[in-house]
Amino acid sequence: MDYFKIEIGITPFEDWLRDVLIAELGEVDYESFVETETGLEAYISKEKFDEKALTDLLHSFNENFSFQIKKELIKSQNWNEVWEKNYFKPLVIGGECLVRAPFHKEYPQCKYEIVIEPNMAFGTGNHETTSMMLEAILKENLAGKKVLDMGCGTGILGILASMKGAESITAIDIDEWSVKGTYENAELNNIKNLKVKKGDASLLRDEKYDFIFANIHKNVLLNDLPAYSKSLNNNGKLFISGFYTEDIPDLKVKAESVGLEDIGFATKNNWVAAFYKKRNS
Repeated sequence: MDYFKIEIGITPFEDWLRDVLIAELGEVDYESFVETETGLEAYISKEKFDEKALTDLLHSFNENFSFQIKKELIKSQNWNEVWEKNYFKPLVIGGECLVRAPFHKEYPQCKYEIVIEPNMAFGTGNHETTSMMLEAILKENLAGKKVLDMGCGTGILGILASMKGAESITAIDIDEWSVKGTYENAELNNIKNLKVKKGDASLLRDEKYDFIFANIHKNVLLNDLPAYSKSLNNNGKLFISGFYTEDIPDLKVKAESVGLEDIGFATKNNWVAAFYKKRNS
């Protein structure tokens, strides 16, 4: 699959506007983002790219800002090379989890080592939401637990859960690239108890889980919180991310309305990971 890399420069540059653009573009099929000093790079499949939609979005901010746009076609076979040269560096999470690519030659030794083959799927640990979710998982005892990874991206959260002793992991994503990548990454890390499904929360029926991880967009989370709550065992935990500090009240109200208890949150650069527990029913 071929992708467009869209470079967006913002003048004058503002962090909050970059965050807004990432959120808005994520709602219209852009799959991955890289923050730059003056803006961002956004990636979208060639088939889904809509130049008018991008122009209309940026035009809504034209009164106070100007934008510099560059478009580059990235062939799928070149994607690993792009990441190797520019973005994906070995990363240590929480002092005990190393995330690296197969092509990395030098890296520190850690208790957990996750190898991720970079592709267009979201989740190499470099984004704040992924790193916060990994940090939260590191603090939990997952031995013998059943885990669901919604919007699994590269499968990185489910892979760490398996390394921490989870009994079984189900990973779900709507994107075929993510499903393929999760299979490949599970194999790279010798993970045998992770199964992958293509789809969304409609796949959740009578199966119950002790932990659910969902690193997705705010609107998807709001829509799917009832399904997550229904799929949690009593006292099971839900970790969610992919939204901003200003979104916390909306998600908290919705979560509590479906039987979930707020047990805290973490923030990095205005991104949030929030944690809930299923009340006894």
